[in-house]
Amino acid sequence: MFKRREKILHDLVLRNLRAQGLETPLLQRRLVEAWPVVAGEAIARYTTDARIYNQTLYVSLRLPALRADLSMRRQELVRRLNEYVGNQVIADIRFN
Repeated sequence: MFKRREKILHDLVLRNLRAQGLETPLLQRRLVEAWPVVAGEAIARYTTDARIYNQTLYVSLRLPALRADLSMRRQELVRRLNEYVGNQVIADIRFN
């Protein structure tokens, strides 16, 4: 008899993504897509664009009053977005 070395498919996929340099872009994409879920539909309605550059999420808003409110909750949103993705992807959020 021989002993099999079983591996979890999730670990194999992540290892392959890391080897090809695709893990970070994938996590960034998941985080941008998570913005409406984490921020809420009411806030997402006033969001026109969200993108990541240098570990900062830039969110364009149509309502200036909302910008001030979200700026005060910035650290909470960063924490919740990173938790949703399951990795430290962003360090800050800027609202335009």
